[in-house]
Amino acid sequence: MFKRIFWVSLGVGIGIMAVTKAQAYVKAHTPEPARQFVFGPDEEQPPITLQTVQALFDDFQQHRRDREDQLNREFIERTAR
Repeated sequence: MFKRIFWVSLGVGIGIMAVTKAQAYVKAHTPEPARQFVFGPDEEQPPITLQTVQALFDDFQQHRRDREDQLNREFIERTAR
């Protein structure tokens, strides 16, 4: 169990680092117009990696809440019989 958690977390960490490094490389080695087209204007906003992780976390939380509500309704229906 702990081996799986270790390897999954290691893989996620390496994946995040690879994406971050690849984006930094692309930003550093592309002309300004192409960079603006692909990444948008350089504004004071969180990095795309942070935005992606936050969106995934929010999506997970929403699905978790929906499933919890569904299970609670099913439990109440079963106990009411």
